[in-house]
Amino acid sequence: MSVDRATVARIASLARINMSEEDLDTLVPEFNNILNFVEQLSEVNVEGVEPMTSVIPNHQRLREDKVNADPLTGGDIRDKVLANAPAAEHGFFGVPKVIE
Repeated sequence: MSVDRATVARIASLARINMSEEDLDTLVPEFNNILNFVEQLSEVNVEGVEPMTSVIPNHQRLREDKVNADPLTGGDIRDKVLANAPAAEHGFFGVPKVIE
């Protein structure tokens, strides 16, 4: 597949990018080089290759999900937090209705 000047002008128009005539002529070979590279990638045999998210194997370090019982740093202070709320309902912040 190759790209001509009219195609580059159409892409620029769709992207709402104002380009000069010289810029259009400059981008034609660049687009064609990109498309040639993508065609080369489609020729690579990837059968049996597992998909990956990174080149380096990363594993998340997870911590235990527990509530901190210290009343100064977190956990079990709902009543103190809700005391500052302008409106509290059933143990939650009360907010005005925004959807009808």
